[in-house]
Amino acid sequence: MSCEEKKTVDPTTKVIRKEAISLREKADENFQKQNLNTAFYEFNKSKAIFESLKDSANIGYILIQMASIQQINGDYYGSKETVTEALPYVEKNRNYKASINNLLGIADKELSLYDDAIFFYKEALKDYTDTIQKQAPVQNIAAVYIQQKKYDQAIPLLESLLESISSKELRDKTKPNDKSIILDNLGYAYFKKGLEEKGFHLMAEGLQIRIESDDTYGSIESYLHLADYYSKKDLQKSDENALAAYAIATKLNSVDERLEALQILISNNHSANTAKYTQKYFTLNDSIIKTRNNFKNKFAKIKYDSKKEKDENEKLRLEKAENELSLQKASYMRIVFVIVFVFLVILIAILIRYYKNKNKSIELKTSYDTETRIAKKIHDELANDVFQVIAFAESQSLNTANTKENLLQKLDDIYGRVRGISRENNSIDTGTNFTRSIKEMLAAYNTQERNIIVTNLEEINWETIDDMKKITISRILQELMVNMKKHSKANLVVIKFESDLKSILINYMDNGVGCEKSTIVKNGLQNMVNRILAVNGTIDIDTEPEKGFRVKIIMPEQTQIKV
Repeated sequence: MSCEEKKTVDPTTKVIRKEAISLREKADENFQKQNLNTAFYEFNKSKAIFESLKDSANIGYILIQMASIQQINGDYYGSKETVTEALPYVEKNRNYKASINNLLGIADKELSLYDDAIFFYKEALKDYTDTIQKQAPVQNIAAVYIQQKKYDQAIPLLESLLESISSKELRDKTKPNDKSIILDNLGYAYFKKGLEEKGFHLMAEGLQIRIESDDTYGSIESYLHLADYYSKKDLQKSDENALAAYAIATKLNSVDERLEALQILISNNHSANTAKYTQKYFTLNDSIIKTRNNFKNKFAKIKYDSKKEKDENEKLRLEKAENELSLQKASYMRIVFVIVFVFLVILIAILIRYYKNKNKSIELKTSYDTETRIAKKIHDELANDVFQVIAFAESQSLNTANTKENLLQKLDDIYGRVRGISRENNSIDTGTNFTRSIKEMLAAYNTQERNIIVTNLEEINWETIDDMKKITISRILQELMVNMKKHSKANLVVIKFESDLKSILINYMDNGVGCEKSTIVKNGLQNMVNRILAVNGTIDIDTEPEKGFRVKIIMPEQTQIKV
């Protein structure tokens, strides 16, 4: 028997660790296959499990990988935030620290923060211990100097790297593409400094190495540099090199390099295809902006959902410790319920009384439908909100100021909805201010995202039209606006009024989502149809999903009530 104490591992911990490692390995595999969304999701899920195990090394590694995915998709600010989160976990791992500083340098370079980029590359250089690894940050620093047009500072760095990889010590360890990168950048720096012949030979040598070693991706940069070189000497050769870069970048789906190649072709203006190149450039640029924004939103949502789940679990644990407050919550809930219930009863009574006293001619057909709609709206919206407030009061601690403020906000929202229902069903001025009241009602639905355009409203001779017709028109417009706001998602609405000797025509159009024509009557517009029929009017609705919503209403000058 051994006298040493044996450490026992909790079987549950072993299972959890196994799951975390499995997720991390799947994420690495998907990363290699360029399934970036899936990889990011799996990395994030694995990180959450490693956090519960307090495994700093794995957390740091995963955050570095997630930041790399964000950089591939152009989310440089997001990647900086992610690698900054990784720093506390990698304090004792120099290689991880170097990777983080290198990623920060890349992000700042792409954001044109060149001095910050150089700082982080130099920090990475301090942490790398391997001579080969040290080449990357030095190359990156030289590349930034070239971007800054500091060729005198870039050239010595690249010359020293070229000398270093040619030494007996590193000759066998250096890959062909490492040498081709140095030769190409060094040649480009010499060319930009004015030593064009020397620069050209170095760039050409770099391209030849890339072709011989099948470094297809690397050859894109060589062709772009040569296209720039020839742009002042031979536009035909410049176009040929730019088109070669564009073809390879298209094949490898390298969007930034495609844009750079198109920029050169457009700038040369040497071909009849310049207009086509310009159109391609703008289309591609718009597409990449949209795609990268989508990726940013997806990455942010994955992080948000993970944090939300973690917060909700913490919230559940806290709620278990607050059971002693349940009686107080229940009492408070009953008070809220009684107040809101009494308020709703009074509101329903007022609204029913109001509709009983409305114009009898319209009430023959529409009053029952109107009361039913109001009652349904109160039941579906306000009653549901009341019960949600009750549920909130039951499940939250009312001792904190934040919770009380939240509860008061919910009650205020209910009060606002009640005022909205009241406003939708108030009296209508049918006198000289009728057109102004219509404009004010429609203007209430104008927002920064939605434009309401009304034409010919004041060209109608409203003085010859009876009050009942004005009320009907006002209610119809109001119901169209409510339906638009609730269902349409339109950002442009046009309402056109026309009149002849016999009738009034109202044309309504919006560019919203539309709907199936068979569902129109069931979609909240039955009351509007009843109003139109009650005055011997006609209605024609034309709509399809994703093709907007159009309504044509015709009402006779002389109103005859249908019974």
